[in-house]
Amino acid sequence: QVQLVESGGGLVQPGGSLRLSCAASGIIFSIYTMGWYRQAPGKQRELVARIIRGDTTYTDSVKGRFTISRDNAKNTLYLQMNSLKPEDTAIYYCNAYLIQLGHDYWGQGTQVTVSS
Repeated sequence: QVQLVESGGGLVQPGGSLRLSCAASGIIFSIYTMGWYRQAPGKQRELVARIIRGDTTYTDSVKGRFTISRDNAKNTLYLQMNSLKPEDTAIYYCNAYLIQLGHDYWGQGTQVTVSS
């Protein structure tokens, strides 16, 4: 059974930082493309950052502020979020994708709220 469990969300003031974690089980974590997505109220889910082995990509709005990383020994994905803005407020989802097998798994999401 595949599980992706996010943690680390919460309420933070503008300019603050949060670190999200995603603990994966039931998959060979190291071979999956891992990503963070977010969905704000009334908006479509969007890709925030993705990591394929050591290569990373970011959506333009978070470049220079967010850092995605993975620890294959711990089967865990991270998202370090700095200089947070109110527009970063959303539910953040962890995703595991393996194109060769058509696997596409999602976590339940963690709420991030940036407000003073």
